[in-house]
Amino acid sequence: MQVSSGLDLGFDDAQQAIADALAAFCADRCSEEVLKAQANRFPAELWGELAQLGVLALVTPEGDGAAVELVAALESLGRAVFPGPLAATFFATQLLPEAERAAVASGDAVVSVGVPPLMPWAPAASLFVVVENGSAALATPRGAIEAVETLGGEPWGRVELERSQELGSAEQAHVVYEIAVAAYTAAAGSRLVEDTAEHARTRKQFGHAIGEFQAVAHPLADRHMELVAAATLARAAAFHFDAHHPAQARRYAAAARVSACRAGVEAAHTCHQLFGAQGITLEGPVFHVSRRLRQLASQPPGEQASRVALLAGLGIEERA
Repeated sequence: MQVSSGLDLGFDDAQQAIADALAAFCADRCSEEVLKAQANRFPAELWGELAQLGVLALVTPEGDGAAVELVAALESLGRAVFPGPLAATFFATQLLPEAERAAVASGDAVVSVGVPPLMPWAPAASLFVVVENGSAALATPRGAIEAVETLGGEPWGRVELERSQELGSAEQAHVVYEIAVAAYTAAAGSRLVEDTAEHARTRKQFGHAIGEFQAVAHPLADRHMELVAAATLARAAAFHFDAHHPAQARRYAAAARVSACRAGVEAAHTCHQLFGAQGITLEGPVFHVSRRLRQLASQPPGEQASRVALLAGLGIEERA
């Protein structure tokens, strides 16, 4: 899939200001030590602060910003590996009634989105959105939630849910979700590659920095290009979404998510190889990044993303 050569995907001053403000916020409040301490917990304090900044209200009727602003925010949050159900929140705010949407956007309510019985972030959630066969519905738990720890460090739960209010087609929400996942994942993967490149500049073998060897430098360059391509697709999807080009937005968003998740997993594999044993230890410098990438990539794609991946594997470009 090619991005039009005439499309300017750079951020304007307002969008760049969002990215810069969130980068500064994350640098101050989202250190490596804080992230490691949040494993298998909901980051309630950080989540509330993010809501106060207006981020969770993006791409809503009440929010000040559209999909490109969302990408600007998520690129900074992804580089910081900010915890929490970000993409699911933006999915839900496309569908929820006004009162529930306001509660989620303000941080007063946490939403779990998925297909029961295994629901992401269920132990912390007060709202549940079930997504099945292209439509969504609010649901009510029947019985207790059984907490489930995940390898990616997210608290999930097993819960039986009963649909209580139909929310209609989830097509537009899926597009926003895939844009969010792609922008976040590509940014987190790029941060991982940069951290590994810095390690390769200082780690020496046989009297030379390991980054001087082609077997190290070339895979890192490949991962960098793959992640930049995925980030570009996410920006293109956001542009088409804001321009009310639904067919193009769906295709670019699905391709962006597939590309970002694949590139993120490849980046994790390459970077763990170069870091060696310290790369896969909980207390190591990059494991909290790679586990987040694998968590995002392991979740099932939407119907559109599955279709794009299948067609890409066959060498076919989907047409509107």
